[in-house]
Formats: sequence, structure tokens, C-alpha cells
Amino acid sequence: MVQRAGSADLPLHGGRVPRWLGERMTKLGAIITQAIVIEYGRDELLRRLAHPFWFQSFGCVMGMDWHSSGITTSVLGALKRGLTPMAGELGIHVCGGRGQSSRKTPDELIAVGNRVGIDGSGLATTSRLVAKVDSAAVQDGFDLYLHGFIVTDDGKWVVVQQGMNGDKRQARRYHWISEGLKSFVDSPHAAIEGRGQGEIVNLADHRAEASRKGQLDLLATLGPDRIIREVIAIEPARKMKEPAQPMLPHLIMPAHHDVREEDVNMRRLHSTLAAAADRGPEDFENLLLMPGVGARTVKALAMVAEVVHGAPCRFSDPARFSLAHGGKDRHPFPVPLKVYDETIKVMKSAVGKARLGREEELQALKRLDDQARQMERYVTGPDLKEIVAGEFRRSHEWGGRSVFGWEPPAEETANFPGSADYLKGS
Repeated sequence: MVQRAGSADLPLHGGRVPRWLGERMTKLGAIITQAIVIEYGRDELLRRLAHPFWFQSFGCVMGMDWHSSGITTSVLGALKRGLTPMAGELGIHVCGGRGQSSRKTPDELIAVGNRVGIDGSGLATTSRLVAKVDSAAVQDGFDLYLHGFIVTDDGKWVVVQQGMNGDKRQARRYHWISEGLKSFVDSPHAAIEGRGQGEIVNLADHRAEASRKGQLDLLATLGPDRIIREVIAIEPARKMKEPAQPMLPHLIMPAHHDVREEDVNMRRLHSTLAAAADRGPEDFENLLLMPGVGARTVKALAMVAEVVHGAPCRFSDPARFSLAHGGKDRHPFPVPLKVYDETIKVMKSAVGKARLGREEELQALKRLDDQARQMERYVTGPDLKEIVAGEFRRSHEWGGRSVFGWEPPAEETANFPGSADYLKGS
């Protein structure tokens, strides 16, 4: 069971996901989900979604901005679009979303309950209560604007919701999971992501049990008016602040848009690239003979394989997974659409055959991931700037695209935003 996996900074970004990327995220997200369910089951998928580091890495490998709050919206949206048509087959239902969609979550859950025979009304109540705890009981300065509820046919669920602090231009993501949950007001969170904002009033923390009881007793004995008078009398004499609640381990997602070497575990990146070069030709011999599929696609597949098979400790540097398919804002490089489409094709073939009992292609992906871990102890390679510069040089060839448009040939790349910084290695 994943419990209190940590917290992280999420810069608050606007904008939207362009259709050309959103459609591919929908396909790849659904295929990766199916691969996890085939290999490890639905319960494990829920545990992954409840883990903030894996969730961020999942969004990165799909080409979304690697560090931004937009990953939450785009990942949940992609899963809702991609998994809804196969909900009857997989037994996984994605409800809710951003803004108006979040307020429709209870009705969607009731409808799911009616279709599959689980307590939809109870799930709707849970949805409302989860939102209330993170908006009222956890007074951290973030206003909820997104609520995603993923539930399976056997009634197990995970909630991912997000709040924003417009003044600080930051977002905070909250993860919940039904596995092992005994109380909504006694340390229920699987994880909370976001920068520490000083003291946070968290009445859902188990250490606040005495405070919750005391507040109810005060309200019953004194009434709200008397409580206010007592607070006014006490506050001027207060000399010392009580210590803030201990911070959870947290992943810091920096404000800078470019991916830097300090954002990436280079030993793991080198091992992934080396495994693709070493294992790829052996395990993907037939694949590499297909037009359009080459060594670059195998590198992307190696990172997708880690998202499918990797242990939680493997996702402490989500930026590394942005090197699979780049990012829509050209960080760390434009999305190589030809590579992305080949990744989808290979994963779709592997998952389709596995559903028919032929798991050789999925097993090849697993061997690729295993090889990367073995090579991690000793492999070395180029620095990140050299890797990124190489991607830019071939971006036009690989169908590079970003929100700024199609990537021109390398000799014209300097005209695009941010290109000079990468190519100069600054």
C-alpha cells in the first residue's frame, strides 16, 4: 500500500494541450494502462496512480510539459478519453475532471454503480467528502479546481485532485486511495504534492484528532460568538508560534522550463539508453526491420517499459522520462511525432498479442527494463546537453513538433524560442 508518498512543487501553468498531442496521449495512456493491468492487475494500477512521483513520470513520458501543473489535467483527461470506450472490458471507470466536469463526478459515479452493480451513491458521497477534506480540513491556501475519481468494477478507487494558489503561481496535487482507508479525517492521504507554504492547518492529520474533538466540544459549550471573543483576548498575548507540522519527503518541481542535468538521474538515463542499444537489436530484430522503426524508437520504448515495470523508487526524477517523447513546449526538445507514433504502434501490438495469450513482445519490453537496471551500476555516457542537442539536430527528421509549430531543419532551428540555449549548451 502506498501511503503518504510525499509532496512536490508544481508551477501553475496555463494554456491547453494541442489536439495533435492530446490524441496521442489518449492512445499511449490507454495502452500503458492496459499493459500494467495485464502484467500486474487493476489494484496495482490504482497504486501507481496514487503515487505522485509515478503519476508525474507517466505524464512526462507522454510528452506533456515535464514539471507543470498541467500534467494532472492532461493525464486525467487522456485516461478518461482513452479508457471510457473499454470500461466494460477493463472494469476501470474514469470520472470527473476540471471545472464543470469535476462537479459532475457524483452523477457519473452513480451511473457507473447502476451499470456494474456497485454502490454508486456511496461512491458519490465519498467523492464529495474527499473534496471537502482537501478544501476545508486541509487549509493550505490552495483552492480546488480539479477532481478525478477512478473506480474499478469491484468498488476500489483512487482520487487525484488539484488546487491552485494564484498569488504564488503554484499548484498542489492530492492523492487518495481506497486501499486500507479507515477514516477520512485521520491521515487519509496517499500523498500531497506542493511546496510548503509555511504553517498549514491540516485537520485531517492523525495528530489533529485531539484538536478535532476539542473544536467540537468548544462549539457545543461556548458557541461561535463566545469562541471569537476568547480568540481575540488570547491572540495579543501569544508570544511563540507552535512548530509547523513536519514536512513530508517531497519532490521539487522547479520553475525553470528547460530540463537541466540536476533534474535527471544521469546514471539511470545512461543505463536506459545503453540497454536500448544493447538489448534492442536482439529482442526487436523483426521490429527494427519495419520501415520507420529504429534505434530512437527503442530508446523511447525503454522509458515506457520502465513506467510499466519500474518500482516506486525509480521515479524520483520525472524529468528523465521527458526524454522519451520530448515536450509540447520544446523542453527538453520538440515532440518527435514519428517516434511517438511508432511507440504507440509497438505498444499496441504488444498489448493486443498479450490479450490473446502471446506475451513475447511485452516480455521483450520487460527484458529491456531489466537490462537497464543491471547496466545502471557501471554504464556511462554523454552529458544531458549533448543528448538534447542531438535530439534537436534530428528533430526535423523525426517529425518534431511543438506549440510553436513544426520543427525546421537543423540549420534553421536557431530561429525558434530556446534553441540557441540548447545548441550552445548554456
